[in-house]
Amino acid sequence: MTSHRVLYVGPIDGTCLDRARAMQRLGHQVTHIDLRRWLPRTIWVDRVIWRLGGHLFGAWLAHQIRRRLAGQRFDLVYVDNGECVSPMVVRAFHELAPKVVNYNIDDPTGGRDMRRFLAYRRALPFYDLVAVVRQENVAECRALGARRVIRVWRSADEVSHAPRTLTPELQAKWGSDVLFLGTWMPERGTFLSKLIALGVPLTIRGSHWQKAPEWPMLAPHWKGGSISGDDYALALQCAKVNLGLVSKGNRDLHTTRSLEIPALGAMFCAERTSEHLQMYNDGFEAVFWRDAQECAEHCLSLLRDEPRRQAIAQAGHARFKANRHGNENVVARVLQESVGLI
Repeated sequence: MTSHRVLYVGPIDGTCLDRARAMQRLGHQVTHIDLRRWLPRTIWVDRVIWRLGGHLFGAWLAHQIRRRLAGQRFDLVYVDNGECVSPMVVRAFHELAPKVVNYNIDDPTGGRDMRRFLAYRRALPFYDLVAVVRQENVAECRALGARRVIRVWRSADEVSHAPRTLTPELQAKWGSDVLFLGTWMPERGTFLSKLIALGVPLTIRGSHWQKAPEWPMLAPHWKGGSISGDDYALALQCAKVNLGLVSKGNRDLHTTRSLEIPALGAMFCAERTSEHLQMYNDGFEAVFWRDAQECAEHCLSLLRDEPRRQAIAQAGHARFKANRHGNENVVARVLQESVGLI
């Protein structure tokens, strides 16, 4: 693929930063900006975005784009998420590049975060290409005026989620029997408390778990808040079994951890969904369940059978690579779809 000059717009951390770096590894010249850092560093701005909508900052951000990037030209503007990118912001980006595309792994046309993604939905007719991760989003984006929409899978990073060399010290620090790493949601507290009652030796890591009505039962199993970077990867890789719970409010049928856990060569034990079944062979490359009872049975069986557990983890890792669900693969797909537009 020809090297392109890309203005990458999104958070300069987390999975967004991973995707920008993947684009650089593909040989593109990437300039990465974070529009949120151009707004006041206060929690009130975040509350406005989530409760009222990022479109309220559109005029300010369009002015900042013209002021800060004056005289620069790009082949493509690649917006990752776009919760603050209103139509006037897309128009400002079009002054810098012939084409502007959007990639979003949330559920921006779903019912849970309607106000947060108001700018995104209003801007859809002004993008040259929109990439989404849910089949439902394709039709919904088109109904809102998007001119061209593609559906892609989520992805793990070839570098950030590559298996680490584990020392006894790292294993002692991060090892666990059954791990759930993620934010509290009401249905998750109910589910994990059932696993505990069924005798699953559970470890929980993530934020907001103190809000759970089941907190008295969950508290002894909670080992700390959200983690990132090497700590995140090591926690997943050192767990004997990793649980994969999908978000009902976000209409998830797979999540980024559906890719990150196998990418790290770790054991993936997740909710049985149509997309998980497309990604991995149940019982051989991952293990899936329909309810807490089946999940507990799988976890306890896998803990007793290390050879089977390791064989499934290794097969899942091989399938992840064969599926080409890495950041470089997905970014390349979006860019390939965009190249014809440039």
